Amino acid sequence: MARFTLPRDIYHGKGALEALKTFKGKRALICTGGGSMKRGGFLQKVEDYLKEAGMEIELFEGIEPDPSVETVMKGAEAMQKFQPDWIVAIGGGSPIDAAKAMWIKYEYPDTTFQDMCKVFGLPKLRTKAKFCAISSTSGTATEVTAFSIITDYQKGIKYPIADFEITPDVAIVDPELAHTMPKKLVAHTGMDAMTHAIEAYVSTANCAYTDPLAIHAIEMIMDKLVKSYNEDMDARDAMHDAQCLAGMAFSNALLGIVHSMAHKTGAAFADLGAHIIHGAANAMYLPKVIAFNAKDPVAKQRYGVIADYMHLGGTNDDEKVELLIAYLRQMNDDLNIPHSINHYGADGLPAEQGFVPEDVFLQRLPEIAANAILDACTGSNPRQPSQEEMEELLKCCYFDTEVDF
Repeated sequence: MARFTLPRDIYHGKGALEALKTFKGKRALICTGGGSMKRGGFLQKVEDYLKEAGMEIELFEGIEPDPSVETVMKGAEAMQKFQPDWIVAIGGGSPIDAAKAMWIKYEYPDTTFQDMCKVFGLPKLRTKAKFCAISSTSGTATEVTAFSIITDYQKGIKYPIADFEITPDVAIVDPELAHTMPKKLVAHTGMDAMTHAIEAYVSTANCAYTDPLAIHAIEMIMDKLVKSYNEDMDARDAMHDAQCLAGMAFSNALLGIVHSMAHKTGAAFADLGAHIIHGAANAMYLPKVIAFNAKDPVAKQRYGVIADYMHLGGTNDDEKVELLIAYLRQMNDDLNIPHSINHYGADGLPAEQGFVPEDVFLQRLPEIAANAILDACTGSNPRQPSQEEMEELLKCCYFDTEVDF
């Protein structure tokens, strides 16, 4: 038996934010990140609509990119004091992910972060509050997913929390919020969405319910992402829908080792002055993982189907896989994303000399590889890597060398 779970309601299209007027409740805690939602006037709209619905409002602001365990605990404490019956998270993936984890701690105060990380092991939520997610970026799709990514900075590891219990009750997908994204964010979140769709389609947990969502998302992203990056706002509106479709697919079909590797490299070099931004990591690793997974005949055939829907050509699956890899690498070029860790520079832009030195990378490689194998996303990857294979694959991602194993 399989399961397919989405939010109870998804409000989408321009003006979807007004759905907040219809919410029933007494108190709403709004979780948000930096200032973009405030500067754009969207945070004020959320407050006004919820007050119009008759609710008392409190804000929890300043959730950082790549939210920390400490931020989660502070937010849960704020919830315990305010006792909301609605948690409303607005912004990119970070504030929504953080709010999901806060929600768990709010409902079950004795829960530890280690408890949260037990895959599909959470107790029943909604004993105290319902959850609404409002996305401002077009990539993570956390507004419709059963996932949250929280960073333990002491260990330098990003941990995915995975459980259908944290799938939001309501998702609001209003494309006007995405107009605030800078170009770099458009590129990185867009490639995150493409990775979601491709990994969902070849995942061992794919099914007839997830496949159409994944394929249509790939088609839309192929057509709209670069246009969105180049400031076509109609394309940016479409990307907001495309990333949500990809999220619906992967939340139910799960992901693969592109995400496992991105989770475990993202904060591994934070002491050197920068994170490897999640979407950029996915973009760099995706072509290498496709080459690795395509050694599995079922995965190769499914990559071939993706290439067919993208009209890339090729007379057999081997050619189609090569064309798919080439297309994704060209897309990275069009979006100004580097191909490898050794050329990953400040702000995720290509650099002649990246911020991760070779000796440091090789020193930390065994531990990163071991952590990636243990990541929640590895189990649904079509090909299960050994420690040695994961280390070799990460080397290919560092040096931009061919995957021939």
